[in-house]
This record gives sequence, structure tokens and C-alpha cells, in this order.
Amino acid sequence: MKRLPIALCVSLLGIALCGGARAAVVGVSQPAQSITAERIATLPAKRRTAWLDYLKRSEAQRVADKAALAAERKPGMPVPAPPAEDARHDGMPLDRDAAWYGTPEARHVADEIVSFQTPAGGWGKNQDRSGPLRQPGQAYVPNNISHYLAPGDFDTPKEADWNYVGTLDNNATTTELHFLALVAKATPSPDGDAYRDSFVRGIRYLLEAQFPNGGWPQVWPLEGGYHDAITYNDDAVTLAAALLTDVAENEDGDYNFVSAALRAKAAAAARHALDCILATQVKVDGHLTIWAQQHDALTLKPVAARNFEPAVLSSEESADLLVYLMSLPHPSATLQTAIRAGVTFLKKAAVYGYVYTNRDAPGGRHLVVQSGAGPIWARFYDGEPSRPVFGDRDKTIHNDVNELTLERRNGYSWYNADPKKALTAYEAWSKAHPLGKAR
Repeated sequence: MKRLPIALCVSLLGIALCGGARAAVVGVSQPAQSITAERIATLPAKRRTAWLDYLKRSEAQRVADKAALAAERKPGMPVPAPPAEDARHDGMPLDRDAAWYGTPEARHVADEIVSFQTPAGGWGKNQDRSGPLRQPGQAYVPNNISHYLAPGDFDTPKEADWNYVGTLDNNATTTELHFLALVAKATPSPDGDAYRDSFVRGIRYLLEAQFPNGGWPQVWPLEGGYHDAITYNDDAVTLAAALLTDVAENEDGDYNFVSAALRAKAAAAARHALDCILATQVKVDGHLTIWAQQHDALTLKPVAARNFEPAVLSSEESADLLVYLMSLPHPSATLQTAIRAGVTFLKKAAVYGYVYTNRDAPGGRHLVVQSGAGPIWARFYDGEPSRPVFGDRDKTIHNDVNELTLERRNGYSWYNADPKKALTAYEAWSKAHPLGKAR
């Protein structure tokens, strides 16, 4: 592709960075398309069968999940309130001493996780896992409906009472699986069998949810809209691929209870995910850059997500992808090229001499000049490292973060230093893999 949809020169604080451009609305986000039989029918014939089978499997699982919940709700039975929504997604620490995972506190969290596992094998998001176990008839997931919905909002659920029922968003499902593995390891007796069984079901969920091209949607069974896209946002693909890589390679460690056959499937899925990651790295004027937050599952092109998340390049998610790619042993020449291109983009995109203020600053968060500050990176770029862009709730796309509404300036990480971790990792990786020495 020549370049992403928006062509502009960006100004920060109204100061032109190229060609005299000043703060402006430079575009309007368009909704991502769902995966449908009609869209699949437009694919080359050799690709249709796998995608139609995937769509059929997703629809059948969605029906089965809903039927399982309905069967628990007996006539005349009071329906329990959904679990409380907790945006912190707390209760599943993965950094405690190994002995802690055998304590009653940790096992209660694991029991709660097992109780809320969906029939498909995944989990919802934004739930405190240290809370009570799921009751019969209780929803599998919290409400998770945006408080900012307006007519035509990209985040409007297809069904108000069936939303994010099985998701990789906000580190969901992969975090539950990591926690279960730690508790299972600390509970080698039959008392840990429920945790091991739940873990295996969760791995099978990831395998079922994986697209024919190797990516993952944000929600599975499919929910429609941007949830059907290949989702790098919140590291959904990255975390799924990394977990499957760990399962495949850690035969004698935390996952030694996983069968050899399932480990082999995990390895194949991780390799397939790598194929997808490489295929979706965006080219601008023939040169590899980084990745978008979401890519259409059928066309691989960048697509928008929420109203304020446009179809452009994303530095934060790309940095996490690069760190994962650099962790893989024996990188091919193709993989090495992809890594170097992504790191080159991030180096060029680094911003010095500015800070993004805190929410308690007068007038809310702003990008302001501060001598010696940096590096920081904009979250989104329109194809070039010199062109950051920013989205608002009304779907408008701006070239100046300070022109956004207060709610969006305060409510999203438009500038941060997270991509620095990719540059730090690259320092060691590049020494181990000098240019021209692909294995």
C-alpha cells in the first residue's frame, strides 16, 4: 500500500513540523467491517473454505454458549446480577513467590477463574478475580458497555446482554491462563486437576479462536465490527502468541501437564501467528514501518476500532510486538528485516523536548515544551514518523493532541515512553544478530 488514508503535515501546539501546516481536523474514522459470509465470498476461491468453516464454527459456539447459560436459568429462578466490572482487572498477580500460588488466597482466585470460564473456554475482561465464585445462571462476564455510547458509536454491542463473552482485550484470557498454570504447578496433587483441566480448555479456546491467517480477533466467538479484526491493541495477538510459544517450548516447566499433542498444536499456532504478524507489517512507499492497532482479518489493511482509535500506525502495540519478535530464537532473514524496520521507525518517531502533562494540570492534559525531556512517542502515526494523529469521541481525527476534548485528552495515553523498551531490547538483540548474519 502506498500510504495510510490520511495525508497531512502535523503541527504540535500549532507549530508547523512540515510545510506550514497548523492544527486541524484531518479526517473522520470509518467503522471496521465484520467478518461475514458475503465478504468471504469475495475472496479468492482457495481461501473461502477455511474462512467459511471458521465463521460457521464461531456462530455455532456463540449459540452453544448462550444455550448453556439459558439452561442454567430455570423457570421462576431469580437471575443473579452480573459480576461487577473492575477496569483494573485485578486479583491475578503473576509476580509472587512460587509458594504463594499454593496458598488458600491464590487457590480462591483460581477457583473463581475456573467458575467464570465460558463454555467456549475463554474469559471476559475487567473483573476482580479475587471476588465470589460464579453462581448458577449468572452472566459469564461483567456488563462492559461503554458509558459514552452515542448513535452510530463503533462500540455499540450487537446485543446489550452479550458483550465480550470470551475476549483477549485488556489482557483477558491470557492472564487467567498464566495464573492457572502457576497455581496448578503449586498444587501437584489431584486438588490441582481442576486448574489443569481449565488451562487445557483455555489453550484449546485460543486454538479455536485463531484466524485461518494466524491472527486473533478481540472477541471470540465473533461479536462483529472492529472486534472481528486482527487485534494488536492491548497486545491481544502478541500475548496469545507468546503464551502458546511458552507452552510449546516449556515441556518440563510450568506447562509439563500439557500433552505432547497439544504442545505441538500450540507450536504450530505460534508459527502461524508469526506469519500473520509479518504479513500485516505496514509498508509505506514500499518500505516496512510498524503495525496498526487493528487489521482487517480478510484484507489485512489497518482498520479503526473505537471512535477515537483510527486506522493508522500504533507505536505502543508495535513496540510490544517487536519485543516479542526479538525473543524468538533463530530469526530468519525476513524476521530480522521486519525487526530492524520497526525499530528504525520508532527511532525516527521519538519526540524530544516535550512532555504530556498529568490530568491534574490546569485545563487537563496537554503536550507542552520542556527542555531536555524525552523520548516519548505519540500513540498513532499516519504512515510516517513525523505525522502523529489523534482521535476524538466524535470520530474526528486531529493533527494536534491539544485540540482534543478534555475527556479524550485525559482519558487516553496519547503520548508515552513505552516504545523505549523496544529500543532497549534492540541494543542487545542487534549485537546477537549483526546485520548480514541471519541464521
